[in-house]
Amino acid sequence: MQHHVVVGAGPVGSGVATLLAHRGTPVTVITRSGSGPDHPLVTKLKGDAGNADTLVGAATGAAAIYNCVNPPYHRWPTDWPPMHTAMMRAAERTGAVLVMMDNLYGFGPGSSMPMREGDAMKATGSKGAMRATMARELLAANADGRLRATLARASDFYGPQVIGSAVGERVVPRVLAGKKVSLLGRVDVPHSFSYMPDVARTLVTIAEDERAWGKPWHVPNAPATSQREVVEAFAAAAGTSAKVGAVPKAALNALGLFVPMMRELKETWYQFAEPFITDSTLTEQTFGLAATPLAEGAATTVAWWKAREAK
Repeated sequence: MQHHVVVGAGPVGSGVATLLAHRGTPVTVITRSGSGPDHPLVTKLKGDAGNADTLVGAATGAAAIYNCVNPPYHRWPTDWPPMHTAMMRAAERTGAVLVMMDNLYGFGPGSSMPMREGDAMKATGSKGAMRATMARELLAANADGRLRATLARASDFYGPQVIGSAVGERVVPRVLAGKKVSLLGRVDVPHSFSYMPDVARTLVTIAEDERAWGKPWHVPNAPATSQREVVEAFAAAAGTSAKVGAVPKAALNALGLFVPMMRELKETWYQFAEPFITDSTLTEQTFGLAATPLAEGAATTVAWWKAREAK
């Protein structure tokens, strides 16, 4: 069986590698630190994702390369270009299908809702424009016959192993403790959330199905809900209650003077202040995938956080 190469060992990379290994597929995980999930079929390799030769060495004979890297927001302009270029070169030189984990930033503010795969990418902010450029370059290279590639777009993550997200470490531990939760933007507008196991399953599916290559796909999400309702789902699963408040934009601006991450969130504020909804009908109908219901995903998320805090 051909092995797969996963670049990055965050929640997406670890999720993809674990899913592949559990079904009997050998996986090589590449990170700067040599980290990754523990499994007999997972080989952890210390390497630079921006070094094409390193990637080629790992991906020679591989069926797929998964771009699951996620640099800090404020490092996107410097970190993304060399890694994106190196992974494209590795796919071109080895013949492995390149699967990119993407987000919805490229559509930009003012997009029609729900967002669909074929909608125009109109983002002008630095992060949105970067993601739009990467997607265009990847799909253009596939169209030109230089390589085989596809991508999956997800919304804000939640689920096991998801820590640094809008509903990650700033939310779930406080829900478990019955404390007040503060959220960005408006807490009662509809917003799509992507459950991590659904994200991993989508990436593996489009890597192996030729119908997916050369096109973007949206991860199946449960019906859009509000941030408040997500918190309430966590509380119901945890057997607690949690009050929900909103972080004023002025506070974000003030924090941005001292915290780079908070400064970068200003560009994506619109995603939480306005409806932010995806349509994954095409993915669901093409591949027979379905989103995990929120109540089920919330229960699994809460169980993971409880086990983490008990260690």
